[in-house]
Amino acid sequence: MTERYVLDLQEVDETQVAVVGGKGAHLGGLSRIEGIRVPAGFCVTTDAFRRIMAEAPSLDDRLDQLSRLNPDDREAIRTLSAQIRRTIEGIAIPDDLTAAITRALARLGEQAAYAVRSSATAEDLPTASFAGQQDTYLNVAGPTAILQHVSRCWASLFTERAVTYRQRNGIDHRTVHMAVVVQRMVFPHASGILFTADPVTGNRKVATVDAGFGLGEALVSGLVNPDVFKVRHGEVVAKAIAAKQRAVHALPTGGTQEVAIDSRRQEQPALTDAQVVRLVQLGRRIEAHFGRPQDIEWCLVDDGFQIVQSRPITTLFPVPETGDQENHVYVSVGHQQMMTDPMKPLGLSMWQLTAMVPMHAAGGRLFVDVTRRLAAPASRAGLLDVMGRGDPLVRDALETVLDRDDFVPSLPDAGPGGPPTGGASATIETDPAIVTELIERSQVSIAALERDIRTKTGPALFEFLLEAFAEHKRVLSDPLSMQAIMAGMEATWWLNDTLQEWLGEKNAADTLTLSAPDNVTSEMGLALLDVADVIRPHSEVVAFLQGVEDEGFLDELAKLAGGTEARDAMEAYLDRYGMRCVGEIDITRPRWRERPTTLVPVLLDNVRNFEPGAAERRFEQGRRKAQQKEQDVLSRLRALPDGDRKADEAKRMIDRVRTFIGYREYPKYAIVSRYFVYKQALLEEAERLVQAGVLPQKEDIFYLTFQELHDVARSNQADDRLIQQRKDAFRSYHALTPPRVLTSDGEAVTGAYRRDDVPAGALIGLPVSAGTIEGRARVILDIAEADLEAGDILVTTFTDPSWSPLFVAVAGLVTEVGGLMTHGAVIAREYGLPAVVGVERATRLIRDGQRIRVHGTDGYVEILP
Repeated sequence: MTERYVLDLQEVDETQVAVVGGKGAHLGGLSRIEGIRVPAGFCVTTDAFRRIMAEAPSLDDRLDQLSRLNPDDREAIRTLSAQIRRTIEGIAIPDDLTAAITRALARLGEQAAYAVRSSATAEDLPTASFAGQQDTYLNVAGPTAILQHVSRCWASLFTERAVTYRQRNGIDHRTVHMAVVVQRMVFPHASGILFTADPVTGNRKVATVDAGFGLGEALVSGLVNPDVFKVRHGEVVAKAIAAKQRAVHALPTGGTQEVAIDSRRQEQPALTDAQVVRLVQLGRRIEAHFGRPQDIEWCLVDDGFQIVQSRPITTLFPVPETGDQENHVYVSVGHQQMMTDPMKPLGLSMWQLTAMVPMHAAGGRLFVDVTRRLAAPASRAGLLDVMGRGDPLVRDALETVLDRDDFVPSLPDAGPGGPPTGGASATIETDPAIVTELIERSQVSIAALERDIRTKTGPALFEFLLEAFAEHKRVLSDPLSMQAIMAGMEATWWLNDTLQEWLGEKNAADTLTLSAPDNVTSEMGLALLDVADVIRPHSEVVAFLQGVEDEGFLDELAKLAGGTEARDAMEAYLDRYGMRCVGEIDITRPRWRERPTTLVPVLLDNVRNFEPGAAERRFEQGRRKAQQKEQDVLSRLRALPDGDRKADEAKRMIDRVRTFIGYREYPKYAIVSRYFVYKQALLEEAERLVQAGVLPQKEDIFYLTFQELHDVARSNQADDRLIQQRKDAFRSYHALTPPRVLTSDGEAVTGAYRRDDVPAGALIGLPVSAGTIEGRARVILDIAEADLEAGDILVTTFTDPSWSPLFVAVAGLVTEVGGLMTHGAVIAREYGLPAVVGVERATRLIRDGQRIRVHGTDGYVEILP
């Protein structure tokens, strides 16, 4: 049975990754596409690799040791992986295996030169490219040398880099096997890489070709800058020709060497435009075969292209599926909801079923299609205005798309543009009783939901939930609620715009909204300070909390002195706010009530950093500052020409903003409260399915859509393969960065702040809460890792309401995502924290512990020496 150790490239295709690895399978698939030339060769299969691994029993123990190592323990990984590689390279290749390889060589020409290339089973996958993880050897001649390099390829499965990559991606070393591709060597005039989609912008209509002289190693290793060509609709639309001073050439004796390029040739393009266009046509054929954009390595030999590799581009953000060929423009929901992490399928579908507008899922994120609204001039102006006030980067990105010729068709105003984006016009009285009534209405609706859902189970539960979602949307779209929200926002905008015009003062509303009443999110942060007051006097409780790891810790508290009071205070807090958590728009995320340990670090920071009574003092201080600001503004206005009228108008708006701005946070609290009720009912249903043997574990329901889960409850049958695919896909989505604006061409449009009023080197963002503060940056990506001291500045990707308990402990805020009216901005203003949001890549550009200065009035951050 020696034949299964070697397969000709022509015999394999992309379904045989387990036999010939990712590279071998792709090359086999490529060689079957009409018009695509692939250098002749064969694959040494994974059976051969397993046979070799079995020859050295000591490898088993070493693999066990390896899997137990921490991915960050570089030294241990380096030592152990080197031992494993030496062992594999030292194993004598059995005679029957040697014979199979030399027979295949004889068929292709024993004395020819070959490329010997690693092809792991976890390589060139749609979700993890593993590019450059294993080794390739060029220009290897003669059977002895080729066999030696096959051994080296097997060993390269255990390079330090490959081992670390697998450990970080949760891939078991034993599940990955190594095949080896042996191919006739080609000696190209030019070579390089073709991306069938623009790897930077993601645009699927633009192909990018990198080209250099000689072998492709010079480009891949970064030895030379390539010529870069961009091709759209069959023509070269941009090119940059580099000075190519060096190339890698094959040596007659085997191996390769760097050579200098004749100075007259350095500035010559490696390909003509006609060759570039022809290459891209081949690339489109390959892309069509594999069904997704490809990263292709090519060689030009005697004016003909040969393809030596093709793998999926794994960094592209997926495009929402529409089923039509029209142009579409999508805006990210996550950037508006302060949650840009991927959501699990149940989370996506529940948000879609309860949202007020249709939403499309892609890459584990949600998007709204705004094409129709952009198409008609009237709805376009309203959309751009609202988007611009929320997040200037979204507005700029949309304007960038509109500037493109004909991407968005123009419709007459009467077209189906949907309601204007501004929502209901704010013509309500400035009456605090309106907010009280709205909150009562919401509480009554949630109480009814809690009461009625208790008796529902099985398919009846899902029918009930569909009705509950209709009620959910009715409460959300209550015209009075929309008017109250808009009244608060419009009053804020009026005050900022008008007081800047009349008094030359920026962002005056930031101080005027301090400690506004009825803000459930800011109350939540202050309430945790009150819990800290209960715990602080009891040293045993504080010591116990410092070591807490188990979620059942609240029951343990009662055994300690002061523990009962501490538990009661925490339970009361969780009763009111336990439905919240980071990323709360995804119903599958663990709530504080389910994982109360999340709050312990924040609580302990409060115990350490504050004096008793801090919550009340903070609120009162803010209220007084706002009052003083109001008096100051009004007296300055009265001194102006027509001052009494201006002061009266401003007073009316100040009253209005203080009446309604706090309510801005309530609808989200109501949504999340309802979500927790839905979730508890669905988890009880999941428990029933686990008991019935339909699902292995409760959390598997998170990887099904609501409709799919409904079907499982009806049929008592679940598709395990589908659930596993969804888990793998969800894991891969974490590596993707969701764009603010995405087009149907796949282009991620980032948008820019077009400002020249900031110091060189400063990080630009959106000013959302006035003031300037200097302090230590704490880059925190997980609220449970918080470790804050007074005066620290919080730097993070996004903050939804669940972060507000941290806001009481910090002096300033910087986030990558956010707008003027998103939760983080509203709470920063309430607490008087200087804040700049929408700072691109802030968590990467600012290092934890660096000193920074946050300019909350002018919207930029300086990193201090």
